[in-house]
Amino acid sequence: MLITIDHHSGVPVYRQLMDQIKFHIASGLLKPGEKLPATRTLSAQLGLNPMTISKAYSFLEVEGIVERRRGLPLTVKSLRAEEIQVQKLDRLRQSLASIVTIVRQLDIDRSQALEIFGQMLDDAGDQEKEA
Repeated sequence: MLITIDHHSGVPVYRQLMDQIKFHIASGLLKPGEKLPATRTLSAQLGLNPMTISKAYSFLEVEGIVERRRGLPLTVKSLRAEEIQVQKLDRLRQSLASIVTIVRQLDIDRSQALEIFGQMLDDAGDQEKEA
């Protein structure tokens, strides 16, 4: 599981950790039933306080994304297809929020922005077909 923390982003570290774990689950990199790294292990890998990892894990548990069973490692909870789709769309919205701000600041017309976005999606699809 690849996790990177940006200490200068303005987003709390525990939130960055949560978002990246959710992304890994939504993208299928982390599968239902898969174990998450132990708090101390991940804390050592990322150079973070174990309490930060614990806080992120606790919030993920409250959100129903992971499950904790006494004496066993924290695991990814089995989610219905609809829940996974909701997570994917939430992640997309989060990613597009900064783009929306840029479009507004540059005073680009909505139709032009959508046209550019659509073209970029088409181009990315063409590149995938070629690969």
